[in-house]
Amino acid sequence: MHYFHYKEEDLYCEEVPIATIADRVGTPFYLYSHRTLVRHFKAFDSGFEEIRHLVCYSVKANSNVALLRIFVNLGAGLDVVSGGELFRALKSGVDPKKVVFSGVGKTEQEIEYALNSGILMFNVESSQELVRIDEMAKRLDMRAPVAIRINPDIDPKTHPYVATGLMENKFGIDFKLAMKEYTFAKGLPHIEIIGVDCHIGSQLIELQPFVEALRRVKELIHDLGQRGIEIQYLDLGGGLGITYKDEIPPHPTEYAKAIVEEASDLDYTLIFEPGRVIVGNAGILVTRVLYTKETGEKNFVIIDAAMNDLIRPSYYGSFQGILPVTKGEEEKIIADVVGPICESGDFMARNRRMPKFKPGDLVAVMSAGAYGFSMSSNYNSRPRICEVLARGDRFHLIRERESYDDLVRGEKIPDFLG
Repeated sequence: MHYFHYKEEDLYCEEVPIATIADRVGTPFYLYSHRTLVRHFKAFDSGFEEIRHLVCYSVKANSNVALLRIFVNLGAGLDVVSGGELFRALKSGVDPKKVVFSGVGKTEQEIEYALNSGILMFNVESSQELVRIDEMAKRLDMRAPVAIRINPDIDPKTHPYVATGLMENKFGIDFKLAMKEYTFAKGLPHIEIIGVDCHIGSQLIELQPFVEALRRVKELIHDLGQRGIEIQYLDLGGGLGITYKDEIPPHPTEYAKAIVEEASDLDYTLIFEPGRVIVGNAGILVTRVLYTKETGEKNFVIIDAAMNDLIRPSYYGSFQGILPVTKGEEEKIIADVVGPICESGDFMARNRRMPKFKPGDLVAVMSAGAYGFSMSSNYNSRPRICEVLARGDRFHLIRERESYDDLVRGEKIPDFLG
């Protein structure tokens, strides 16, 4: 459930008319509902009340520090995949002992930063990474807490770009090699093994892949215990999907029930890394119609937002709902909603039945809270847009719109060019 709703003809975010925000901050912009963010986090977290657990929100889904602060205030930890995300996490006020560092390509600088920050653990994805972390920990005269990410080779039944638990994916250690890898890690003097990590993909809409992955990892943990390797944490990652169009993903409470049942015999802390399921439907992209065009074969609605602002439709072929901010005449047409970028792949919707928009109309692109701004860019030298948080009957600018000066910040023309 989210708190974007119509009052008569006008679309609101909580108690704020979205048109009012557009008049104040301009378009396009991202808009998030505080009430929805809190509701979604609590719905996920409360399902695991009966077991020891830590919910580490996945920063990559949406990394604005204001949103991170909301979750930190609710008791969350954070899952990061880069030094930049760790920097954001620490700026949000999170306890470093609630931070896990994932990702296949951690640099020496990032490892050192994380060690000095005192994070909970690294989720390690290769033998060479283990060696690198051991070397960095030796240099700093400490032991590095690690979990090894296991690839269980389970089909998550999702888009191939966001599947991470198959043998063909770049993530994790082959399940059949896991014991060898843990034995190797045990012999490294500056490595402290504290966990097992497993993440099979994103936007999953079935429970069975999660349960199957947990069963495989439980077998491994049992075998590790018999080898004298005791585990304190089991990180099950994230991946629970949301409704973009007609998907019917399990509710977080159903997910929690299935996991708790399967984990009832385990005596360690479970870590979860939800991202999309928390923020996906808590945010929208608000844009304005610049022009409309008919070619004889197609109708186009040309808006001031583009694929650099929200790349999911172009990159994944994903569905994003299209709603008018102010309802008008009932006439509907079949049209493409496209942006100003010089790419045929610059679209928000194709061959979609929608209101007959006209120049100046405001359009809400729904379900844009996850992997929206965090995947945005300056392609075509377009300044990145602003972000707004609505709470009750007020709204707050939580990221300023970039200026043209921001586009060239840090660039220099060498003297020899005159």
